[in-house]
Amino acid sequence: MRHNGLMTQPALVPRNAFTGVVVVWAVSFLAAVAVGIFVAEEWRMPWMLVAFGGVIVLSFAVQLWYGLTEGFILRVGGSILGSMLLMGVISFGFGVAALIPT
Repeated sequence: MRHNGLMTQPALVPRNAFTGVVVVWAVSFLAAVAVGIFVAEEWRMPWMLVAFGGVIVLSFAVQLWYGLTEGFILRVGGSILGSMLLMGVISFGFGVAALIPT
């Protein structure tokens, strides 16, 4: 084996894991709005729970795809908590809108 001098490999730049959290929040926003618009009032809450379950699975999938072990639980928890709050606020808005007579 011969010596090739002082060649070095470039350091791999880690991916920004916060992007995955924002993607999950965006999907939860779109899912909550879609459920609020396209689902009848009496079926809105069960479908909101189904959408939230899908967001939880998506959160794990996105963070596993990133492949970073450091802060995994924090990122998954942040994306799930943010999604829950976002979907709750949107659900509250649709609930208040349902109380207003047309």
